[in-house]
Amino acid sequence: MNTFVMGDADTCIGCQACMIACARAHENVPAQKLAELSVPFHSRVKVINAPEVTVPIQCRQCEDSPCAKVCPAHAIALKGSEIEITKELCIGCKRCVRACPFGAISVTVDRSKPSEAFTLDTQKKPKKKLRFTIDKCDLCADTDGLACVDICPAQALQLVNPNTLQKKNMLLTSQNHPLPTKPERVL
Repeated sequence: MNTFVMGDADTCIGCQACMIACARAHENVPAQKLAELSVPFHSRVKVINAPEVTVPIQCRQCEDSPCAKVCPAHAIALKGSEIEITKELCIGCKRCVRACPFGAISVTVDRSKPSEAFTLDTQKKPKKKLRFTIDKCDLCADTDGLACVDICPAQALQLVNPNTLQKKNMLLTSQNHPLPTKPERVL
C-alpha cells in the first residue's frame, strides 16, 4: 500500500482552504503576484460539495495505478511509493482521467509551451494552440509538509500510510470492534 492523503466526509466543512493551499504550494509565483495578474488558480485537490456530503478528493497513489496502465505515452508511472507524472511526455489524450476510479486527475493547460496544431490542409499554416497536460496530487513533493493537511481547519485530511492503518486497526480491535473478515465457505 502506498501513502496518500484521505479526506473524512464526516469532518469536512467544505471551506475549500485545502484547494487554495494546494494551488499556492504548487505555483512558482508569490500569492500577491498571482492576485495582481488575475491568474486563475489550479488545485490538485477537489472539494465535492453536494447536499448529502462534502469531501475533498485527491489521488490515492494506487499500487495498480489504472491511470498509468492506460497512458499510451508512459507519462504516468509508479516511482517508489507514489504515482508520478512526467508532463513533458504527456500527450493530453485524457485516458488517465477516464481511468481514475477517484476522479482525482485534472486536465490543465500548459500555457508555457504552445504546440503545433494538426491540419490536413497543406495550404494553411499550422496555428499555435494550447497544449493540454494533467495534474494530480503529488504529496507536495517540492515543498515541506502537506499544504492541504496543514491548513485544514476541521482536520478532515490526514496522511494515510501502512503504519497509520495498522495502528487504527489495532485500536478498533482493542475496542471490541472486530475487523471485517471473509466469510467461511460452507460446502
